[in-house]
Amino acid sequence: MKATHLQSTKMLIRVLSTALFCMVLPAQAAPDRASIEQALDLRQQWLPLTRDLMQAPAWTADGQAFYYQLSVEGGFQFFRQSLKHGHTELAFDHQQIAAGLAAASATEVSALQLPFGSFRYSSDESAIQFYALDAQWRCELSQPVCSQLDSKQRPKAFGVVRDLQVPASTMPVLSPDGRYQAIIHHHNLQVLDSAGQLLLSTDDGHADHFYDVDSISWAPDSSALLLVRVQPGTARYVTRVLAAPEDQLEPKVIQQLYPKPGDAVDVDQPVLVKLQAKTVTPIENALFANPYRIDQLAWQQDSSAFTFRYTERGHQRMRIIRVDAATEKATALVTEDSPTFVNLWAAFHQPLQHGEQGVVWLSERDGWAHLYRTDRSGKQLQQLTSGNWRVRQVLAVDENAGQIWFTASGYYPEQDPYYEQLFRVDLAGGNLTALTERNAHHDVVLSPDHKHYIVRYSRVDLPYVAELRQSSDGALVRTLAQADISRLTAAGFRPPQPFVAKGRDGVTDIWGLIVKPQNFDPEKSYPVIENIYAGPHDSFVPKSFWPFGFHAGGDKVIGMQALADLGFIVVQIDGMGTANRSKAFHDVAWQDLVDSGFPDRILWHQAAADSFPWYSIGGGIGIYGASAGGQSTVAALLFHPDFYRVGVAYAGCYDNRMDKISWNEQWLGYPVGPQYAASSVVEQAHLLQGQLLIINGEQDSNVDPASTMQLVDALIRADKDFDLLIVPGGEHSVGRSTGPIRYVQRRQFDFFIRHLQGSATPDWNRVQ
Repeated sequence: MKATHLQSTKMLIRVLSTALFCMVLPAQAAPDRASIEQALDLRQQWLPLTRDLMQAPAWTADGQAFYYQLSVEGGFQFFRQSLKHGHTELAFDHQQIAAGLAAASATEVSALQLPFGSFRYSSDESAIQFYALDAQWRCELSQPVCSQLDSKQRPKAFGVVRDLQVPASTMPVLSPDGRYQAIIHHHNLQVLDSAGQLLLSTDDGHADHFYDVDSISWAPDSSALLLVRVQPGTARYVTRVLAAPEDQLEPKVIQQLYPKPGDAVDVDQPVLVKLQAKTVTPIENALFANPYRIDQLAWQQDSSAFTFRYTERGHQRMRIIRVDAATEKATALVTEDSPTFVNLWAAFHQPLQHGEQGVVWLSERDGWAHLYRTDRSGKQLQQLTSGNWRVRQVLAVDENAGQIWFTASGYYPEQDPYYEQLFRVDLAGGNLTALTERNAHHDVVLSPDHKHYIVRYSRVDLPYVAELRQSSDGALVRTLAQADISRLTAAGFRPPQPFVAKGRDGVTDIWGLIVKPQNFDPEKSYPVIENIYAGPHDSFVPKSFWPFGFHAGGDKVIGMQALADLGFIVVQIDGMGTANRSKAFHDVAWQDLVDSGFPDRILWHQAAADSFPWYSIGGGIGIYGASAGGQSTVAALLFHPDFYRVGVAYAGCYDNRMDKISWNEQWLGYPVGPQYAASSVVEQAHLLQGQLLIINGEQDSNVDPASTMQLVDALIRADKDFDLLIVPGGEHSVGRSTGPIRYVQRRQFDFFIRHLQGSATPDWNRVQ
């Protein structure tokens, strides 16, 4: 897809798009201040207008009840329902939780708009735990008392470098039978009996090669324990200045452990400790000699072995390693090799406990994501699923029933290939059973015993319906909720319009959505703006009912409608290089993030313009995005200036050498080489032709803010005009929980009105 045919396609796109710019866009009335204010307030206006829209269902530990969030008058509440009788009650006292959380956090909390969307009960159901206000919390159910939970583990920056400035835990790790305890003392392991008598200890641990307390894992029969010895990686710190702190006049300096591509990562060496023999054995690392990460260490239930996942540096090899506890020998149960990347973001494996043991895992070795199984020797037994569709989520591997439950997309050729459906297949292969088939996207939550499941199905034009079903045959037990959007529709909501066009190869369907103004007039022409995110770790065009930000990216989606209401057509597209299609579709991103699917996107826009007379691309297209979408926004203006003319870039990773190690080495590989510079928009800043607004949060902890300032520096050196907005205290994408988000959105709206519509914007400084 990247050779001569692609070059010809790009040349054709350039010729066609240049011709289109000869067209003249009819003049439109500029949005006034009131119109812009109304668009900025759209989410707050629409959010209260749904009823019975269910979110975040979950089961109690015993499987006898489930609980969920439901939209109600004034906001939302959490409800609990018994499985057997269907009796429904509030999951907890919302007023009490709000009061307890408000007192503990010194923050105003509303009982009908609690600052969390999901929770779980404690083991004895005396409390609930959740994440809110940038922290983990536990709130008692018997009284209005909440407390912040501290992590017991030392943080690991982007999962690969431990923060050694945080002291390791000194708490003992008890064996399952309670007879022994393991601790780390002066970087060494010590194992003591219940009377505190030392049974064994190591003496080779030191600051530069220490035993890690957080990795200690006892064998189920307490005969042995597993842990890792760590050779620390690079302690790179990003330094930021908080220029306008709220609690003092002078600035503050903030440092964050932040490994970048090419930095040395922690090297973990698994170590097996046997109590009876009093041996401490590092596992021979021939099968895992060049680790990016070693994780998911787990004992077999019979204590005969343990397994772990090994990801090789460069992300082109992944292994599931099994270590026999008796022989201390390592075997590769699975080896995944790829000439591009093994996708750690979609990886799955589960060790089997019975029979031949072995493992079930997810692989793209035949070009699609499917399930496979091996025995304990690593011999491939069977490919369990196959076809031109992909397994998306493995919900359960039930060895007792001999079944695997999973969702998959693309199974029904006549449906949107991203819609997830529920399936079951035998653990031995065969008897693939589809349990859902509606032309909709399905979210499924299995009960702990796998005998029931809650399914929520929806589309962008179909509000959520939630049902309780029987797992054996998919039979309906009862309908749990059916969202009512009558008031939302009366307020002006109209669902977006899916649109499909062929991609760069002339064969592959590219899917997207078109959002129109509420007062859309098919007799008018509208300039087009694309909301872009092309990160290879996922797909991003919404497939379920989406207006209010109940799922990742939702706040950005409601922004699409608000922007459209100012006289634009706003679209979102999943081009090649994004995930959840075939391996070939995904591989387009390999070592070429600057591609961003633009050859597919431009053809999609042209097909839409051919299909709809109101879809005007003759004056150039606008584009905006955050994070990787910010990088793509700038790339659009640099490398496709005849098509994309106006861009607003938020918090971009403009040079992938400056960004976090985890995301960038996954797609650009290791070692750091010319492919990183080739994807850098900083290196090519001199190519800017269109109008660009750069927005960044001063305290971005996801992408080093220096990446933005290096782009700014390159643009200045190239004598380019652009606009820049730095938000003091703003986080990544200018802050979801802090920062003046409304102001930032208004600046984006103004920028597109001025440069894409050619209209003057209100004088916001003039007192009204």
